[in-house]
Amino acid sequence: MTTVPAPSAAPAAPPVAAGLPVTKGHGTQNDFVLLDDRDGLLDLTPALVRELADRRAGLGGDGVIRLVRSAHLPEGAALLADVPDATWFMDYRNADGSVAEMCGNGVRVVAAFAERLGLWDASDGELVLGTRAGVRRVRRVPVPDGLPDAVWYAVDMGRWYLPGGEDAVRDGFDAQVAVAGLADVRPALGVDVGNPHTVLALPGPEELDAADLTRAPEVRPVPPHGTNVELVVPLGETPGPDGALVGRVAMRVHERGVGETRSCGTGACAAALAVRTWAGAGAPDVWLVDVPGGTVRVTALSDGHVELAGPAVLVATATVDLAAVATRTP
Repeated sequence: MTTVPAPSAAPAAPPVAAGLPVTKGHGTQNDFVLLDDRDGLLDLTPALVRELADRRAGLGGDGVIRLVRSAHLPEGAALLADVPDATWFMDYRNADGSVAEMCGNGVRVVAAFAERLGLWDASDGELVLGTRAGVRRVRRVPVPDGLPDAVWYAVDMGRWYLPGGEDAVRDGFDAQVAVAGLADVRPALGVDVGNPHTVLALPGPEELDAADLTRAPEVRPVPPHGTNVELVVPLGETPGPDGALVGRVAMRVHERGVGETRSCGTGACAAALAVRTWAGAGAPDVWLVDVPGGTVRVTALSDGHVELAGPAVLVATATVDLAAVATRTP
């Protein structure tokens, strides 16, 4: 689909009584409805999020992202006290209307959105973006060799950790997961990348294909705030352009509040970090993660942070008739 240019001086979002300007975008087919609410005028209720994200009666998306000045949200204002250049805030909501910490694919897409709106020039350096999981720094990067042409962005996703600590590293797991379509309850590893994930390794692509993610996997112990669940198949390691080994995995994901999605950025980070943990000393720092919607690159950085790189695409702009989506049949 051809991208429709938007004026760089687009007006702030109108009150909800009027038509609502929106942009549709995706990162490896993890798709979002994007809202320019730079002045914080929009009452982004859970009902409005559900209506916009509805795939039959709305625009459709795995989530809704509002780009707003950090000063207009309590969470953003708190970040500004420590990071004054975090001018913009990514207010991310799951498709069911629930508030989420952040979204790795969504960070790249909202960076492309900010560029489209003229709020950030990639040639000037990083976009410093506030999220509920902390500040995320985004920059443009070249597309890796062998992958389709696109515009790629890299995001420092911040610190990651294993909630199960050293015991989980020693045992290789700290949770049990039951997945529809797969026999037996399987061990899995919890990984926190600013939001919670539980990663389950499978022996091959046949089981990855057989898993039924139309139903949420059952995780024990039950995480207090829910969890995303990644099913991952290690695909081996090959030398990269610099001679260092690059790992590769295939992944599917069930996102809390959404269901199965074509991609999940934080989930890709969690999957790569889990496989790297299982592999032990000498494992690659760089991993390509193949998801149904494409490929992203995950890099474990030396400072304990993790970087996610991948494409971001803006496919259309539109004006939503809010009265029409609000009167949809339940």
